[in-house]
This record gives sequence, C-alpha cells and structure tokens, in this order.
Amino acid sequence: MSQLLGHNYIGGQRSAQGDIRLHSLDASTGEALPAVFIQATEAEVAAAANAAAAAWPSYRNLPALRRAEFLEAIAEELDALGEDFIATVSRETALPTGRIQGERSRTSNQLRLFGQVLRRGDFYAARIDRAQPERQPLPRVDLRQYRIGVGPVAVFGASNFPLAFSTAGGDTASALAAGCPVVFKAHSGHMATAEWVADAILRAAERSGMPAGVFNMLYGSGVGEWLVQHPAIQAVGFTGSLKGGNALGRLAAARAQPIPVFAEMSSINPVLLLPEALQTRGAAIARELSGSVTLGCGQFCTNPGLILGLRSPAFSAFIEQFKQQMAAQPEQTMLNRGTLANYRKGLQHLHDHPGIQHLAGTSQGQDKAQPQLFQADVSLLLKGDELLQEEIFGPATILIEVEDQAQLFAGIAALRGQLTATLIGEAQELTNWRGLIELLQEKVGRLLINGYPTGVEVSDTMVHGGPYPATSDARGTSVGTLAIDRFLRPVCFQNFADELLPAPLQNANPLGLLRLLDGEFSRAAIS
Repeated sequence: MSQLLGHNYIGGQRSAQGDIRLHSLDASTGEALPAVFIQATEAEVAAAANAAAAAWPSYRNLPALRRAEFLEAIAEELDALGEDFIATVSRETALPTGRIQGERSRTSNQLRLFGQVLRRGDFYAARIDRAQPERQPLPRVDLRQYRIGVGPVAVFGASNFPLAFSTAGGDTASALAAGCPVVFKAHSGHMATAEWVADAILRAAERSGMPAGVFNMLYGSGVGEWLVQHPAIQAVGFTGSLKGGNALGRLAAARAQPIPVFAEMSSINPVLLLPEALQTRGAAIARELSGSVTLGCGQFCTNPGLILGLRSPAFSAFIEQFKQQMAAQPEQTMLNRGTLANYRKGLQHLHDHPGIQHLAGTSQGQDKAQPQLFQADVSLLLKGDELLQEEIFGPATILIEVEDQAQLFAGIAALRGQLTATLIGEAQELTNWRGLIELLQEKVGRLLINGYPTGVEVSDTMVHGGPYPATSDARGTSVGTLAIDRFLRPVCFQNFADELLPAPLQNANPLGLLRLLDGEFSRAAIS
C-alpha cells in the first residue's frame, strides 16, 4: 500500500464526490495525521447501498465453499500486512504493538472460523418433511426449509477494537458468511486503519472472483442515517454507545420497511464476590480484579463496572486491598481525545453524587486516564439509580456492600441486561448459591465462575450479547459462529420438484449435510 487516498469504496471503485475533508488524529498527541478522508455524500451512500444490492443475487447464490475461500483470503491478506500497518493502527488508537498483533490474529482467525462454518454447512439448518398421506388426520405435503441471507447489511465500526469489531471484524465476517454484501461505515477514530483493511478485503475479493459491490466502505460522521434509511439495506450491525444504538434502532423502525438492528451497546458487567472466596484468597482476587478493570485502559465492552459483596470482615479487608491495588495502577492513554473527555465526564457525575464515595485514584492528567475506584450505597442500586446502571467507559469501577442474601438478590433483580456477570466463590459455596446462578441467567448473555470477563473467546459456543441495554436483541451474539444467525432467515419450499430445489434440500443431499429428515437427524440421501 503506497499511500492513503481517503476515498470511499463503492462497487469496487473509489469515489470522492464530497467537499468535507476529514483527518484522522494521533491518539497520543491529538495532532492531525497526514492523510485526508472525503466524507461521503448522500448520493455516494445511495450508490454504495445500490452496489451491495446489485451484488446480492450473485453473491448469495455462490456455493458456500466459494464464500469460505473469500473469507480465508481476507484473513491471508490481513496477516500479510506489515509493520507500516501496525504503526498506523498504533498512532490512531494508542494501542501497543502486542495488543494490535493479537487483535489482528483474532480478526483473521474469526474469518477462518466462519469459513469452517460455511464448509460444514450447519448454518443452512436444513429440514425436510416428505409428503406422507397416510399421516392422519390430514394428508401431508412435501415441505423443505433452509436459511438464506437477509440481504445487504450496514455495519458500523467500533472505536475500541479497530480490527476485531471494525472493517473486517465479526459483524462484517458473519454477514459475508451469511451471503450478505456489506456497506461498512468507517469509524472516525481510525479511518487510516479502515482503509488498510478495506484494501485487503478488496484484494481478497478480486483473488476469489467475488462480485463488485460485495464490500463497500464510507467515511463521515453524518452518513449513518442515510445508510440505515436506504431501502436496499436489510439489517444493521453496530457496536458502540447506548445513545448511538438507540438512534439507529429508531431510524430502522421508522422505515417504510422496518429492518432489524443488532446493536451491542452498554454493560456494567457485575462481579459478585462470595464470602468464603474472599476469606480464602481475598488478596489475590483484589490483584486480579484490578488488572481486569484496568486492562486496555478499561476500554472493553466487558469491563467490570460494578462489584458486589456481602458485608463481612472478609469483604472489608478486600476493600482495603482493592483500594491499594487500584491506587497503584498507572495512568494510560485512551483511544482518542473524545473517549478521554467522556471518561472524565462520567467520573465527574460519580464525584457529584451524594450517595457515592471516592475511594482511590489520583486526579486526571491532561492527556491520560487515571484508574478510579468508588463505593456506592446499596440503596441506590435497589432504587434503580440511573448512574449505577450507566457504563463508565474507562478504567473505573464501583463497589457496593450488601447486608445479606436477600438484599443481594434484590440488587441483582434491579440490574438491567448485561453482557456478562461473574461469580467468585469456592466450590461448595457456589453450590449453596445455585439460586443466584438461576437469577443471573435472566440478566446476562455470558455467566462466568472464578474468571474475569475481559477475555472473550471466539468460538462456536461464545455469546457476546444479552438483554437490553447490553444489546438491542438478546437472541443474538456478535462474537462466535452463532453471530451468523443474525443475518439469515428461513425459507420454506412446498411441493417443489427436486431439480428446482436448492442443493441443501435436494434428495441426493449433494453437500452431505446433517438434515432434520422426517423428524430425525440424518445425512442420508432420499430415494
């Protein structure tokens, strides 16, 4: 890659019709970086959506193997990007080299994982009920069902994961795997990074013989509304703020044809500390938990923002140990100046609240974020105080001491939906608190025991979702192979001749799929 053009990507071509010039900023200094990016016009947004719509029929009808090869080619192109690319990401985000390299591996690995999903074919969820007139009381017709992509998908990049939740991240990968062309809205915090990755995707598309318009990308802070409202767009993937996700949801619902918005938005990820665990290993928990709170400057969707414990000498000792650990944590540079400003604003709200006490953390510096620890009265949680329900994006957390088991259950019941909840306890203790596990399942997408939520594994079983406001739709996940389900819909074929059926439903089972055949799973062909 010789130089950044800063032009929008539409139908395999570059476009720069707009007059508004944008600059990416150095996250550490706030200085404008050399490249200039052209904000998309409304006409360019429409052209990108139409290009995706034009690519849709041919792309969704490609064999799944071809789409798998495309995703794997993107992974290869990402892995081949050199030191200049890593340096670009680091300048835009202030993330260290090791973190960027690790995130790139996660991004390419999840692309390959979706390639495996396409190769094994279970995403089709093929079901066949053959006509069997002898079944009473009514004759049975031949019914066959499988799943297809919903159509072009608009994807919004996240600020905190410039690779894994952005241009070629999980939303883009799962949409492309489902057979859906993508129109990607680049995040303003790392536009240069987005261009590097977009070029890699287009090289992979050319290598794989994909249709023009399978991937498109737009720059600009005001173009998202036009994109979501364009009739060609059939679903939205978003990772960001609660305010931003709700705004997109309202736009999508107000369309002549409403569409789903799969938004991952806000979570405080409560951690529950049980008494025996604190008595046995309180100092270790204080050390480990402070590391989780401040990991990556607290800029993770799963950052522990609320810590609950039962009143006891062990919890009092833990508080003192945790205060010392948090006070010793170094200041860090955040992703950008806007994120730092929002962090400071959130901290000020906590400082100003009469029911919240500041326990640890020095005053904020000019350019970096200082970890902070607060303690809130349990009555605020029980009364549903808004401030305790709002995510503070950064290295800060709040302690709450509860009186007894009943008050702990009431506090959990008062929480909104979360991405995660964590239980720290000894083996027998956890068994005795089984009712708490049952209650937490109603609140979260992922429940952890004796671990910390800031590590999210990309796998077939991961759930990175949860009830509102963690996400806009608790039935989905934005991490793991189940993410493909968001961009698929079922189609039923009744009394079709075999030659007219799609391959996953044909009698011979040419793809060798495990299908639900007359109520039983089978790979058998139909004679």
